Amino acid sequence: MKAKPKNSLFSSYPQKPELFDEVFEEGGNIKPIYEKLLYLYGEHSIKDYVNLNNKAKSSFFNQGITFQVYDEEKTQEKIFPFDLFPRIIDPREWDIIESGAIQRSRALNLFLQDIYHDKKIIKDKIVPLELLASSANYLHQMMDVDPPGGIYNHISGTDVIKHADGNYYVLEDNIRCPSGVSYVICNRTALKRALFGVFNHYNTYTVTDYAENLLQILESVKPHGVDNPNCVVITPGMFNSAYYEHSYLAKAMGVELVEGRDLFVENNFVYMKTINGPEKVDVIYRRIDDAFLDPLEFRPDSTLGVPGLFAAYRKGNVCLANAPGTGVADDKAVYTYMPEIIKYYLDENPILNNVHTYHCSRPDELKYVLEHVDELVVKPVDEAGGYGISIGNKLSKSEIKQVQEQIKKEPRKYVAQPILSLSVHPTYIDEKESFEQRHIDLRTFTLLGKDSEFVLRGGLTRVALQEGNLVVNSSQGGGSKDTWVLKKDDRHASTGSE
Repeated sequence: MKAKPKNSLFSSYPQKPELFDEVFEEGGNIKPIYEKLLYLYGEHSIKDYVNLNNKAKSSFFNQGITFQVYDEEKTQEKIFPFDLFPRIIDPREWDIIESGAIQRSRALNLFLQDIYHDKKIIKDKIVPLELLASSANYLHQMMDVDPPGGIYNHISGTDVIKHADGNYYVLEDNIRCPSGVSYVICNRTALKRALFGVFNHYNTYTVTDYAENLLQILESVKPHGVDNPNCVVITPGMFNSAYYEHSYLAKAMGVELVEGRDLFVENNFVYMKTINGPEKVDVIYRRIDDAFLDPLEFRPDSTLGVPGLFAAYRKGNVCLANAPGTGVADDKAVYTYMPEIIKYYLDENPILNNVHTYHCSRPDELKYVLEHVDELVVKPVDEAGGYGISIGNKLSKSEIKQVQEQIKKEPRKYVAQPILSLSVHPTYIDEKESFEQRHIDLRTFTLLGKDSEFVLRGGLTRVALQEGNLVVNSSQGGGSKDTWVLKKDDRHASTGSE
């Protein structure tokens, strides 16, 4: 192990001994997997790095890679923050992450099939009935509906953290409309343009094969009797915070990007309006929430969906990815039962463990949470994007009381987890023109199809850009890094892979 490089970008890197640093050992020695990277980056001055970082920002700006940040007063459109210093994941560690993500996706698919049919897991008293009955995302309309190919969660996003003990843990499962994969691909493109000479020294898995694998997965769940399925991506429109991703994936797959007004249903089949007349649609990758999919079935005031779409889906004439009603499985209350769900359906122990989680609907756990709010992260079960999260040790006494009252009012709506020491990674901070430790997590992307599966070997490393902050979501001001998963054959290869 080499010591921290001197007279380089990292010579003044402040290292807090209580934090688990993924690049440096306690005492400042470089972890072997990062030695070559640190040497290559050390050849650049801060001025060089600032210039390169600005080029990467320009690349994102020119491509229109933005997201929206919401607060009580206004909504802001921002360029996605990106750090040119990548995260590297050892092949042995990646094997654990990948197999764990696939295991969870398989188990959740079986769980969804069961709870919308026989409910065996309820009858066997593994999961309580009230968990489903009280979930806003459980759709009674999906009862006894058989999706084409038997797949509900075609696309899953599993949020993973590395703890101070060196092990990976799952923070949550996202299987409604998990977003962020376009940033993974664009991060790679931006880094290669700015620092190809560095990238070329590592034998890294590609991330640019995601779209072709997504298309194959979508085509595998085509309706019965369809030979050459016509796939589309449906978006709420250009004002949606993830519109860039919708348009990017449609273009990368070579399929049409449509809005609800571009489709219509006739005789329980879905058609797309084209200049050459109606064209039948077989598979829809939807980026519209359940409630807005079909005004005849869900919200009657929705102008985003397609009247009659759900009836066509129920008949098996079109496939929706992900299936309506999947939100019940990424409910954070269901997350607390994941070890039991995996054991029940797969007869396996979890490869990736949950973070210990208290569910406030359980009286004993509610009592503990109310007494220890200052030591816990409190989360609403049905929110996404980092909204509604309270980190106990950052709260004032009055704020703690406020959180306690919210929990008491609706205990089912909240879970709590210990304040974990998420791993940190050197991250370039614009305002200080220097590298500092920042907390990170990892969102993996898993695809399930009929007799096929795929995990993107990279994922989205999200960075909490504010010092000490544990909330990494872009909607809360977080950024991201390129994530290099190294190939097994040569951990420090001298040739690139893309």
